[in-house]
Amino acid sequence: MTRLGDSVQRASELLAQDLSSDQTVERLLAETGSRRYLDLSDLPASEQAALIASRAVDVLPSEEKLTERIEQRRAEGRGLHIKLGIDPTAADVHLGHTVPMIVLSRFQRMGHDVTLLIGDFTAKIGDPSGRTAERPPLTDEDIAKNLQGYREQVRPFFDFEKVSFRQNSEWLAPYTFPELLSLLTQVPASSLLQREDFRNRLASGAGITMSELLYPIAQGLDSVALDCDIELGGVDQLLNLQMGRKLMEVRGQKPQLVATVPLIEGTDGSGAKMSKSKGNYIGLSATADDVFGKIMSIPDRLMEPYLRAWTEWTDGEIAAATARIEARTLHPMDLKKVLAGEVVAALYGVEAAMAARAGFVAQFSKKSFTDVESLPVVDATEHGAEGIASILAKVLQFQPSASAARRVAKQNGLRLIMEPEGAEQHAVVLPEADALRPLTEVALEKLTEAGLVTKDGAGVAGTVYLKAGRKIAEIKGL
Repeated sequence: MTRLGDSVQRASELLAQDLSSDQTVERLLAETGSRRYLDLSDLPASEQAALIASRAVDVLPSEEKLTERIEQRRAEGRGLHIKLGIDPTAADVHLGHTVPMIVLSRFQRMGHDVTLLIGDFTAKIGDPSGRTAERPPLTDEDIAKNLQGYREQVRPFFDFEKVSFRQNSEWLAPYTFPELLSLLTQVPASSLLQREDFRNRLASGAGITMSELLYPIAQGLDSVALDCDIELGGVDQLLNLQMGRKLMEVRGQKPQLVATVPLIEGTDGSGAKMSKSKGNYIGLSATADDVFGKIMSIPDRLMEPYLRAWTEWTDGEIAAATARIEARTLHPMDLKKVLAGEVVAALYGVEAAMAARAGFVAQFSKKSFTDVESLPVVDATEHGAEGIASILAKVLQFQPSASAARRVAKQNGLRLIMEPEGAEQHAVVLPEADALRPLTEVALEKLTEAGLVTKDGAGVAGTVYLKAGRKIAEIKGL
């Protein structure tokens, strides 16, 4: 049996046990977490290809061709040469950026060679369309700083000591205009216009700049220069990756294979991909407690794609866990705590993951919030006339926008929690319509219905909290 097979056997036994048990979960996290460093070179070529394909959206031309390429390189006494382009336009990295790095780590541990391509030449140009400030032209100093920040934050998921770094300015800067014209005679314009956003803009009468059209050519020339066996990229880069195959053919090279990875949905469950601009991301520099809590706030439907994206679980293990949920022998909350522990363990270790787990249970599984320290407070005397969604976004900053707060309510994640003096909590789910109403109006209405307003109407007999997802604030001044 392979080393991975041994680990799967041990983990499968744990997955069949009580996953509400701290002891079982700690053993599971230690087992699956150790796979991030597991030597996978003993896997047959077909199993290596299957392990990569299990986390890819596309493998082109096919998984079988990837198996053949691995076998061919083995016969030559070497591994595959894999390429991934890194965008050095930002210093802060979130969990979504780690998805291709985790796949690359698998390639590394299978015994293959990885080249990380720094797009310094294109980064110095900035956004080719000129329509956004998110990608300003960068200097060499900017690029070096961003790359260092990227390496430090992604390091838990990838071994940067076993890669080669290249910069595309090496071959793009000296490229001459006659060379470019000669190359473009062999590239149909239709292939550059296949992008859906290009077609939509042309249909609406908007223009496309020549620099935008030439970006795929520049990326394809990267493939020609590095002459790799396979290139990895986001599924949104598929057409650009295929351009690499096209230009390699034009230059008489054996075309690279292509593997695309998914763009992971953000934590708010809105369907939008994880993004800092949307506030639905998990930063790699966030604390262990914050990472754990944000994972716990996701909709249950995101557990499976998150397990695929950020853990070393196999498809069989994920299927076994989800089957237990369907059979009602495993509570979704318990699986979500395991998932949150997996992500924290990857960043900070198993001990930190178990501490974050304990902290979450202690703070958010209480029958009362009165002994929870440092809860934020919203003063109804000052903000009571404002809509709840607006308060969540602007006053408490629990959500990036009022519309995001409304989405939480739409997913039944908005609650008014009342703690009468000497009695148990009483929680009321607030519908989306209530999220638009003034805080005081909604709170007094629900408190009156629950019989928690004093007989003379002068005050509230107890403590009141507003909960959005996993975030809680005390309401004072009602």
